[in-house]
Amino acid sequence: MNRSYKVVDVFTRRPLLGNPVAVVLDAEGLSTDDMQAIARWTNLSETTFVLPSTSVEADYELRIFTPGSELPFAGHPTLGSAHAILEAGRVTPRAGGRLIQSCGIGLVELSIEEHAGERHLAFDLPKAKIETLHEKDRAELAAILGCDVSGKTAPAVVNVGPVWVIAQFSDAASVLELRPDLGRLADFESRLGVTGVTVFGAHQRGDAAIEVRTFAPSCGVNEDPVCGSGNGSVAAFQWSQGLLPADGGHYVATQGRCVGRDGRIEVSVDRSGKVRVGGSCVTCVDGSLMF
Repeated sequence: MNRSYKVVDVFTRRPLLGNPVAVVLDAEGLSTDDMQAIARWTNLSETTFVLPSTSVEADYELRIFTPGSELPFAGHPTLGSAHAILEAGRVTPRAGGRLIQSCGIGLVELSIEEHAGERHLAFDLPKAKIETLHEKDRAELAAILGCDVSGKTAPAVVNVGPVWVIAQFSDAASVLELRPDLGRLADFESRLGVTGVTVFGAHQRGDAAIEVRTFAPSCGVNEDPVCGSGNGSVAAFQWSQGLLPADGGHYVATQGRCVGRDGRIEVSVDRSGKVRVGGSCVTCVDGSLMF
């Protein structure tokens, strides 16, 4: 059968410069194996499947797959799927321009804002669980990344549904120069039971505060062009380490330059440490999946 299908570029206003997510809008009747096969076929970092909500608390249900596994939550698929659903007229926003998504992690609230004819979407990051990475694992991570990760802030494991190892680098240039051993990294991720590794470093100039890169070879994604949950985890990590103002704040992160993209992620943290991640989306493919 024909199923409505879109590919949405996330964290960009210009097509081909963000992180694409494939969105199957008519996913009813697909089995888990079907969904995984489609995600393998699209070969994007994530493919999502939109289902009717079984609860009055949510506007729709979303299942999220990498080429190799299902995720309980992910950032850029959440934003891109909401964009596709709104564009297709499948849901009506709630009061205050809100949507409620149901996914493996539970309910996720999104906000919708319009600026000069452009839609801006943001989601509330699920509450993070943070644990410092063990010393022997830090040593292995340093060997895999080919650089020291024992600076002022020790790397940590941040669980927001996807589980990221977060490491701070001395600056953005160090992040951009990184060439990890992806084979060893996949084994490292599998041993720790984490989704991948996200690193960040401060920009010295420009309007972006930090540069971010995300690697998840154990999930079939060597480098994620622009990662919403990874960026949210970086914000949660910075908050926990006292690297952000105590009363909260807002900053812009950039990601994707090393894979030919130019993603811009807007991140805010309030005085309680609650993280919101947002950005722009643009549809690049609009058609039907014949499956």
